This record gives sequence, structure tokens and C-alpha cells, in this order.
Amino acid sequence: MRNFEVTPSFRRPMRRGGARHAISVAVVCGVLLAGATACGQETDRTAPGARGGASARPGQGVGTRLPGVGDRMWGQVPADTGQVVVVYGEGRDSADSLVVLYQKRGSTWHRTDSWSGHNGKQGWTTDHHIDDEHSPVGVFTLTDAGGSLADPGSRLRYWYDDNAYATMLNPEPAHAHDFDYVIAIDYNRLRDAPPFDWSRPDGVERGGGIWLHMDHGDGTSACVTVPESGMKTLLHTLDPAQHPVVVMGDRDRLAF
Repeated sequence: MRNFEVTPSFRRPMRRGGARHAISVAVVCGVLLAGATACGQETDRTAPGARGGASARPGQGVGTRLPGVGDRMWGQVPADTGQVVVVYGEGRDSADSLVVLYQKRGSTWHRTDSWSGHNGKQGWTTDHHIDDEHSPVGVFTLTDAGGSLADPGSRLRYWYDDNAYATMLNPEPAHAHDFDYVIAIDYNRLRDAPPFDWSRPDGVERGGGIWLHMDHGDGTSACVTVPESGMKTLLHTLDPAQHPVVVMGDRDRLAF
């Protein structure tokens, strides 16, 4: 039984080529590419050049600022935020990332956990558009989650549906579990709506449907992926009362 019923207007046809969200007859970026390998290894690694606490041990304090995040990016993090997911892209044109969860205790940030992940197949951009196969650089809130599997205990509002996410999957077996669990990145979307909602407030050409979701071992159309253990940890940990955000980009631009 579903926790959330999808009306006919939410249903979408099976996509061809890459797995991409559809809005009417247009497709928008944000879902995995075809031809990927199996899910990525659940190993921790340090992005080349990641500074200081980016490679700290789980539970270790990293100071009053997040490592590798410069003044411009840090200035976009709301003052009341107590949880930050930082996606350290290995390079401007790389699809490989290190995804690190930080939580604030008092005035000190602590590194909670980290995972190997992937981002857009073509890397990163500060001017994201539909189908450019880049992930957008920036700071975005995290407010809504969901998936084709039942709620595993998410603190974020969880939009479960066993059909809506399945219809977005590429038919190849490697993608069978991509959307078991997803967390919507609030880029060009309506908050407090299902991750698969079609609304694009800034226009279809600006892309959308960009999520944190299950890793399949390769680059995406714009999403950021982590292994299953990472998705479950994020769902269990990210708390709306802590106003969680994701800070994401290649490490050079993160340092601005």
C-alpha cells in the first residue's frame, strides 16, 4: 500500500536513452545516465586537495567553518543551519565526488560520515541548463525525500510511491535501484512537494529534478549519488529542525 497516491497528472512514460525527468513533452536534467555499472563501493576516500577536516575521522571536530568551503559559498549557508552535506567534486570536469555529512554541536562542526559518490557526467557548472549533463554549483536546501521503497525512518517528509519513481528508471538492470531512496535538492523546484513533482519555478530550460539518490557507479545527468548506506544515514539523520542544506561543486569553486 502506498503512503502517497499519484494522480494521473504525475505519471510519466518510460524514458529513453538517459534516465531523465519529463515535463510535458520536454525532458529535464537530473537523473542518471544509461550504460552505468553496478552500484559504487561503500568506501571512504579523500577528494584530491580536500583540506583539513574534509578528511577528518567520523565524529572529529573540524572547527567553526566547513573545510574547503570559501567565503562566498559559506555566506550562502543560512545562519540557523545545523546540518550540511558537502559534495566535494574532484574536478570541474569530473564525475567523481566525495560526499561528507557535517553536523554542528555548539559552535563547532563535526564530520559525521562520508561516502564515495558521483555527480554530473560532464562535471560542474554555475549556469546549469536542461540536458547539459553538469551538476549545479551552489548551496541548496534539503526539504523533501521519497522513493520506491517504504519510508526507512526519514526525518524529512517522505513521499513514497512504488510506481512514480519506477517509471523514471532506465530499463537497464544497473539502474533497478537508483530511486529506492531519494532526497530532493531544492534547485528549481517547489518545496513541500514530492521529489518527482514537475514544477520548475525558474523555467524548464533551467533544468530540475536534481536529487541525492542511490549510486550506480558512474556519472549522472545532474544528480549526486551515494551508496545505499549513505542514503539511509542521510534519511535517518537530516532533520528539518536543523535546516539542512547541501553545498556542492568542484573543490576549486567550493573554495571561493
